[in-house]
Amino acid sequence: MPIKTLPGSPYPQGATWDGTGVNFAIYSENATGVDLCLFDGLDSGEHETIAMQESTSYVWHCFVPGLTIGQLYGYRVHGPYEPKEGLRFNPAKLLIDPYAKAIAGKVNWDYPVFGYRLGDAEEDLSCDSNDDAAGVPKGVVTTSHFDWQNDRSPDTHLHDSIIYELHVKGFTVEHPEVPENLRGTYLGLVSPPILDYFKKLGVTAIELMPTHSFLDDKILLDKGLQNYWGYNTTNFFSPESRYSSSGDRGQQIGEFKTMVRELHRANIEVVLDVVYNHTSEGNQMGPTLSFRGVDNPTYYRLLEDNPRYYMDYTGTGNTLNVRHPQVLKLVMDSLRYWVLEMHVDGFRFDLAAALARELHDVDRLSAFFDVINQDPVISKVKLIAEPWDVGEGGYQVGHFPALWAEWNGKYRDVVRRYWKGDDGQLHELGYRLTGSSDLYKRDGRRPSASINFVTAHDGFTLQDLVTYDQKHNEANGEGNQDGTNANYSWNCGVEGPSDDPRIIELRDRQKRNMLTTLLLSQGVPMILAGDELGRTQRGNNNAYAQDNEISWVNWNPDDRKKALAEFAINLIQLRKNHPNFHRRKFFQDSDISPTAEERHLDGLDVQDVGWYRPDGQRMTEDEWKAGWVRCLGMRLSGRTLDDVDQYGEPIIDDSFLLCLNPHHEHIRFYLPACTGACNWEVLIDTRDPARTERRSIKQGEPYDMIEHSAVLFCETEVKR
Repeated sequence: MPIKTLPGSPYPQGATWDGTGVNFAIYSENATGVDLCLFDGLDSGEHETIAMQESTSYVWHCFVPGLTIGQLYGYRVHGPYEPKEGLRFNPAKLLIDPYAKAIAGKVNWDYPVFGYRLGDAEEDLSCDSNDDAAGVPKGVVTTSHFDWQNDRSPDTHLHDSIIYELHVKGFTVEHPEVPENLRGTYLGLVSPPILDYFKKLGVTAIELMPTHSFLDDKILLDKGLQNYWGYNTTNFFSPESRYSSSGDRGQQIGEFKTMVRELHRANIEVVLDVVYNHTSEGNQMGPTLSFRGVDNPTYYRLLEDNPRYYMDYTGTGNTLNVRHPQVLKLVMDSLRYWVLEMHVDGFRFDLAAALARELHDVDRLSAFFDVINQDPVISKVKLIAEPWDVGEGGYQVGHFPALWAEWNGKYRDVVRRYWKGDDGQLHELGYRLTGSSDLYKRDGRRPSASINFVTAHDGFTLQDLVTYDQKHNEANGEGNQDGTNANYSWNCGVEGPSDDPRIIELRDRQKRNMLTTLLLSQGVPMILAGDELGRTQRGNNNAYAQDNEISWVNWNPDDRKKALAEFAINLIQLRKNHPNFHRRKFFQDSDISPTAEERHLDGLDVQDVGWYRPDGQRMTEDEWKAGWVRCLGMRLSGRTLDDVDQYGEPIIDDSFLLCLNPHHEHIRFYLPACTGACNWEVLIDTRDPARTERRSIKQGEPYDMIEHSAVLFCETEVKR
């Protein structure tokens, strides 16, 4: 007996349960027909088929009474298979609903999941008629009900934020105190030992590497590898089920929500790394899993003169067609879903420049930015761009519009070069230490637009940055040809691990130097998870396929690595205690160079920021531009900052002097004059991180800085 259906509604798209049945709605502009397929089991291809009769503004829809939560479903979409015209409809292929809130199962590559016949001379031009339903994941009908227990976002101001980038599985899978069944899961991230660690470390937000449902590529599985990072999205609404300890029939949603709720209770925000620039279906030779079979020319950017092929600004084979109103709606619906239903606090957009391409060039006034700017939900959360893609003109650091913060790749590069000892870095370093006003001030943004980082998931870890000069990606099975060579690493002249105590100490000091620089710079610091524990990837700077000890955090560090963690904890607390290190506004002088107009305070020429040579004198313009000064001193003037707190009261803080010596020679740094009756007190010296005594030094006296070290001084009043 045919299943009884009602016309239903074209909105909302996806599968929506109302207590009496389920409304199904899917957009396809070029389809000639759409079949809804209802499954009793996951691995069987047997199913009930319902031909959807209603189509409103290209949305196919129906209502099926009596269906309930947990129902498995998919679609078959009819239409012409004409790849040369950009059309790749194939009703033999079961398709995942682009709006599915949960996905059960994984792709089984033993089934004919390709829309074309493998082995034909021009493979993708042929049409494969074999049914693949048993090998394709299914959508799951879900409910939005969840006991949020009065959950509220910490709503930490971005300028007060300290971001911690981590992988859901890799962070907890080897933690001995996390219950074994929770290791590597959403709930593992909120188990007591992990929450305690987050709170002790002092981070305010965790940035989760992709948690949208993603695909394990066949080429990786054939090599015994997996897609570990997850930058290969299959669906933009469903949480990745491999991180769920309780199942994939919708349980992954509740588990994700529990994670967010408990992190919020710990005053920690959740930022998602999202990949809206491409999907896991790849180029014309990829599988037909969802968007390609639903409506290929709607969802993907195709070559205008040859729509058989895809425009590829991402290096993955395709680019999402955000120019199309339906695709823009899909992205915005997804973003709102994650904020309103899943309670996340912001997003980091992978290869965000690809989203801004209207025709070819990156357009900062594109429809994508316009829609986000006016959206009453998304415009209020944290928006972080990876401001580049792999296409021509794709490097757009400093060119994203208001509301957006950016991964500041220029910060990463100059800090690495400076501590490596490269000459000529001072001028750019000055801008990066002070919030990158040259990049962000001109369009009204503030220092918080600069997400500062030295390491991230893509590249060397901090430990490997000071250990290896060359990448060692052999485990990826690509002949060590993958990954970038531009790491600006510094390994003390010894490639690889060493037992030499001097080399070990130099490397430890370089790690402390870069953490000090990162956490005492204006802008928003981002720390790669495990860097503070000396995590190594054995020289692999592209561990995207390494779901193993190469990528996982080792929770059994030796004493030296524990000491590094304590150093990081103290640095983070110092930053949080002193607003001088995370100002809301740029320094009063729009130009940070020594020739900027100076302010007068207590009879001394004191700027908000000042630059000093080791002889205690201000740097000259020629020295600044030449960048040859071996040791740099940056003075942050305190007292009353050019800012007010939430109650309108002036913010008052100490004055600091940060001295950086990246060179291989010991140097004596003569401390400049203080303001009033003050001396300089040493707060941090990276050569001796465990020192606890507070040493006071008079202005004009020298301080011995050893090679490759950083020292932070604070002005303190002289007791009479």
